[in-house]
Amino acid sequence: MSEQISSKEMGRQGARRYLSRIGFVFFLVLVSLFFAIPMLWLVLAPFDANPTMSIGMPDWTLSNFQRVFENPQAMRAILNSLIIGIGTMLLVVILGSTASYALSRVRIPGRDALLYSLLLLSSIVTGTAAMVPTFQLINLLGLINTQIAVILVITGGLLPTVIFILKDFMDSLPKSYEESARLYGAKPYQILMHVVAPVARPGIAFVAIWAIVQVWANFLVPFILLRSPELQPAAVVMHTFYTESGQADLRLISAFSLLYSLPVILIYFLVNRRFGFRFHGGIKS
Repeated sequence: MSEQISSKEMGRQGARRYLSRIGFVFFLVLVSLFFAIPMLWLVLAPFDANPTMSIGMPDWTLSNFQRVFENPQAMRAILNSLIIGIGTMLLVVILGSTASYALSRVRIPGRDALLYSLLLLSSIVTGTAAMVPTFQLINLLGLINTQIAVILVITGGLLPTVIFILKDFMDSLPKSYEESARLYGAKPYQILMHVVAPVARPGIAFVAIWAIVQVWANFLVPFILLRSPELQPAAVVMHTFYTESGQADLRLISAFSLLYSLPVILIYFLVNRRFGFRFHGGIKS
């Protein structure tokens, strides 16, 4: 009798596990669809002669891309995004690498507290909350309507997180490597370039791509600091694509969105193939 009860209980437990797995798979399918449907629209709508907000088999055409290439403002906006993105990425990588290396090697009172405070404040004080004093500061510097202002403001917002990420890679490098390089007469910048940077290159590659993605999707900073349409990046210019009747020009927006997303995707795969991505250092002393 007890064996029959135990077998029934095991059967119930097996049924519960089976149903829980089905529920979990169903939940994953719903979440996947939630993210996949916009991506599917992004892939199909640019090739539809009359795109709508719904998803369906397109009436295949390439005329939408022709409209993008014929629009001088659209192609100039992508170039502006590349200029701002690459400029921010270079500044973030250089300043973040040197600052994280200094924090890793130089013992200063309250170093960890300073690092965590910067990270916490950068998360609490968002770009939206700080835009009024930021605008006033940029205006006093005479940099309004310049791409340099956008690069500097976005770099300042990204640096705390970049320093926090790269410091772990700098900590993973044994000091004996640097001491050996000094014995051979290497100067500080040579140690940083030829000893430290190769070890930290997965982290550097990650923050470089992350910085470009943050710039690529940033609308508020260039919208407030740039006045000339010739200087505005794609994230801002895309909001001006309307038809003569005041409706959103989905033909132009869909094709432009696909072209707009390609540079970041290509840069990601190229850098990932060359350096790979890790969120932690690989050498421990």
